[in-house]
Amino acid sequence: MYRFKRSAAAVLTAALTAAVTISNVPQAGAAAGCRVSYQVTHEWQGGFSADVNVTNLGDPVTGWQLAWSFGAGQTVGQLWNGKVRQSGAQVTVDDAGYNGSLGSGTSAGFGFIGTTNGSGNPVPAGFTLNGTACTGTAPAPDPLELAHTAGRVTASGQYSWPGVYFEGRFRGTGVGIVLNDSVNDYDVQIDGATVASLVMPGRTTYWVRDLSNTEHRVRLVKRTESTWAAGEFGGFVAANGGAVLAKPAARTRQIEFIGDSLTAGYGNLSTTRDCSANGGVTRNTNTDISFGALAAKTLNADYQVNAFSGRGMVRNYNGGEPGTSYRTYYDRALLHVDGDVWRNPGTWRPQLVVVGLGTNDFSTALNPGEQWPAQDSLVTAYKSAYQGFLDKLRTRYGPATTIVVSVPEASGTFADAVRQVVQDRNSQGDSRVRHWNYSDPALDRLGCDWHFSARDHRLIAGKLGDYLATLPLAW
Repeated sequence: MYRFKRSAAAVLTAALTAAVTISNVPQAGAAAGCRVSYQVTHEWQGGFSADVNVTNLGDPVTGWQLAWSFGAGQTVGQLWNGKVRQSGAQVTVDDAGYNGSLGSGTSAGFGFIGTTNGSGNPVPAGFTLNGTACTGTAPAPDPLELAHTAGRVTASGQYSWPGVYFEGRFRGTGVGIVLNDSVNDYDVQIDGATVASLVMPGRTTYWVRDLSNTEHRVRLVKRTESTWAAGEFGGFVAANGGAVLAKPAARTRQIEFIGDSLTAGYGNLSTTRDCSANGGVTRNTNTDISFGALAAKTLNADYQVNAFSGRGMVRNYNGGEPGTSYRTYYDRALLHVDGDVWRNPGTWRPQLVVVGLGTNDFSTALNPGEQWPAQDSLVTAYKSAYQGFLDKLRTRYGPATTIVVSVPEASGTFADAVRQVVQDRNSQGDSRVRHWNYSDPALDRLGCDWHFSARDHRLIAGKLGDYLATLPLAW
């Protein structure tokens, strides 16, 4: 007869953090979160008994499999309310059939008698449920699961390029927008109409209420630049009695706009070139009404506005921050994070890329001490870097993508250099690189600091649409 002795209960609590399918659990699914309680109930010389309880914290599963490794040579003997197999230290317990379905928040338990080899009886260090490690709580929800975006957004919902937008569908009388951003301004649009502008909203859930109790569309768009900080989108939530629906389908057409402040819509809401007295550049900027965004929406295309004010192809405005250029930042999702690289989910393959870089390279005279002794050497460096940048785009997006190299100047060094870049490219056999000069005496440049006004952006968007209609675009 064994002599039982009470021991301090050994308990481990954990939760699921990632989803990995186990092939021998057919149609069971992987839980989105779990909690495991492992308790040694009795111990005696050479043996012990234990109770194990697993709670599903995620979506319902139709079958479960719990696994762990013993750390001191323990083995499982008799087990009830499950089916066990053991290979070395690795133990796997499948449900017993009648307890295989685990709804959200429900639990299943089993017990067993085990043996020890005199090396102690430590609690297993970790568990997996349906192949996924358990760590204590359910993982944070995916902010993009029910929201469509084409922008450079990280898996956690962070971003920094201007014009990034999120689109969703919901049913009911209201919708909440979860945000964490104390730097940027946003527009909120319901069913195509702007219902609110958010100025540096901070950490909040912004609610739109008192809508008709039907299906609606919601769109959140980042108006401003934030090269030094990231915004964070936490998803859409429905008001009581409603529901967030499956996200809108991605559009088949995609356009990427690459440029500087002229592309970003810098100061386009201002009607005076000095906007220091009417809110400054940030309050007067809205990338959602930049020429790129307007043209893309007219064409029913998804788009990115990857624009960075003050940056040039090789030289920044007035020679600032030497050793960096637009190309330093182009590959990033988060502009302020050195070495960051945006991970394209594989869905971003634009049929059209519009590049507009050079205003900052040439708009100010060279300063003493800059790396280019004269303008002709700057032009040579500019054209060489432009060709390298076009090589990158061509490698990334393939031969079928049309690349429009744009310039807003009618003539001069900048305009001539851009024209030469395209001519050289075409002479090398790349006919899908095109030249677009959109200078126009009708442009008033009444935006902040002589930038394009909202009226100008509308005019340019129309000119771009007319120009694109002449191209054999692969869409």
